[in-house]
Amino acid sequence: MVEIQEAEVQQQQAVVADAPFSSLATREHQMFPELTWEEINRLRKFGEVQHWEPGQLLFETGHIGPGMFVTLAGRVKVFQRDGLGRERLISERGPKQFLAEVGQLSGRVCLVSGMALEPVEALLIPPIRLRALIVAEAELGERIMRALILRRVSLIEKGAGGPILVGKSNDARLVSLQGFLSRNGHPHSVIDERNDDALSLIEQFGAQPDDLPLVICPDGSVLRHPSDPQLATCLGMLPELDASLIYDVAIVGAGPAGLATAVYAASEGLSVIVLDSRAPGGQAGASSRIENYLGFPTGISGQALAGRAFVQAQKFGAHVAIPVRVKSLHCEESPHRLELKCGGSVKARTIVIASGAVYRRPAIEGLERFDGRGVYYWASPVEAKLCKREEIVLVGGGNSAGQAIVYLATHAAKVHVLIRRSGFEATMSRYLIDRIRSLPNVFVHPHTEIGRLDADEVGLASVVLKAPLADGTDRFDTRHLFLFTGADPNTEWLQTCGVQLDPKGFVLTGEKGLNSTCDLGTTVDGVFAIGDARAGSTKRVAAAVGEGAAVVSQIHQMLAIAAGEPEAVALGA
Repeated sequence: MVEIQEAEVQQQQAVVADAPFSSLATREHQMFPELTWEEINRLRKFGEVQHWEPGQLLFETGHIGPGMFVTLAGRVKVFQRDGLGRERLISERGPKQFLAEVGQLSGRVCLVSGMALEPVEALLIPPIRLRALIVAEAELGERIMRALILRRVSLIEKGAGGPILVGKSNDARLVSLQGFLSRNGHPHSVIDERNDDALSLIEQFGAQPDDLPLVICPDGSVLRHPSDPQLATCLGMLPELDASLIYDVAIVGAGPAGLATAVYAASEGLSVIVLDSRAPGGQAGASSRIENYLGFPTGISGQALAGRAFVQAQKFGAHVAIPVRVKSLHCEESPHRLELKCGGSVKARTIVIASGAVYRRPAIEGLERFDGRGVYYWASPVEAKLCKREEIVLVGGGNSAGQAIVYLATHAAKVHVLIRRSGFEATMSRYLIDRIRSLPNVFVHPHTEIGRLDADEVGLASVVLKAPLADGTDRFDTRHLFLFTGADPNTEWLQTCGVQLDPKGFVLTGEKGLNSTCDLGTTVDGVFAIGDARAGSTKRVAAAVGEGAAVVSQIHQMLAIAAGEPEAVALGA
């Protein structure tokens, strides 16, 4: 089995760990702390004492987790059993310890199993009470939360409790599935099809070339060339949506703006659901390093920031449905209704449009043929691993491009950057410009555009320029092209509603759609817009988070008025 590369492990650790890039080996005491009997007595009001006989399972891989177990007596073996029936011991735990990981905040499926080795007595705290505990018991809750997070990081490192992916390392679908799982902080392992183990599995399941990548789920079921939703369903990642439930707030998009709204709204007692088609973080989640976000002087990856916000939203009880794609918004009825592409719908008194933007495809003939086969729109550890010690081409001059250049330069042999302008000064932050200038293997080519892409039997073979460079170079032989050429608003799903858009498709906000930065309401009552999808937004993570906080005050005011309260008073942060 191919081990996860060091860079990927570090990035995954950063998703949820308090101190990115720290060694888990030095944090064993934080991962598995021992509680005192006094602390356990404080926890008793949140749960119920239950008993298990030797050989009984307290929790099981692939099944919905019942919550957190605080062991009072006896020992429990925690182990992983993968889809091939192979068992791996994770640990053994005894009295005064607790068993759970971060997925149990929202009652997700278990990634590992726990079996009683002897008569066990434990306090079982269900997810809803676990969230209440973490909020009510601040100091103890902080220790528990840190342990739950670090345990998920450890499982990611081991690939424990996750699916086994079998296929070509550079296959577009395999790369996409890896990215999906990594962005969602879900453990997994990959076996290259040239590996003897992979060949054996392909033969065992009678897989044809079109069936790859093959995915073996923890329950032993096999998926052939699955989509993201199919994989998510197999892994129990999709929550059951109750069509009869009416939320106070439904947020479309789990980027910084949407997650900030979820955290503030849920922490203030509103019922919240967040829907996203792929993973937490949006475009910001693909940023390898954000160094100018307030409070992180050493920088933080977009994925780490999104991962923390995602856990924080769950801590306060927000429901998160990923990957779920919204088909349309129906505003003619009250409450508003979001129709989902997978079927079903979600109803809410207010809707927050935080759907962000989608990557813009430059006008290059035949570009779609190379998606995932040499052309990429973000730079995660999955892509970095593919282009290690190779020559790559990157197009773009904004901050996202700058962050990708700096990150990829640590992996690739050479990075050729193509920009239409004379330099980065008008479009990129100064700290990134200075960093790029200091990198010896980065070569910036101003006033340069792509003419066409050439292919061979593998995929992308070379990038041909519209005009030769000063030294006569008219092409770059490369198998990796990264495109950071901007983004368009993700607002097509609003066509069935009366929400007013500007000519470019961004949502107008403010009184009569005049795009006020103070009023985040749209032209439809009860529908708000924030973040990159909103016309006139700043296109910065900090601004998106600020709008997420501001919109909650406006939602409170609207709900109070709708409830007939004489005076609507918005809650503070």
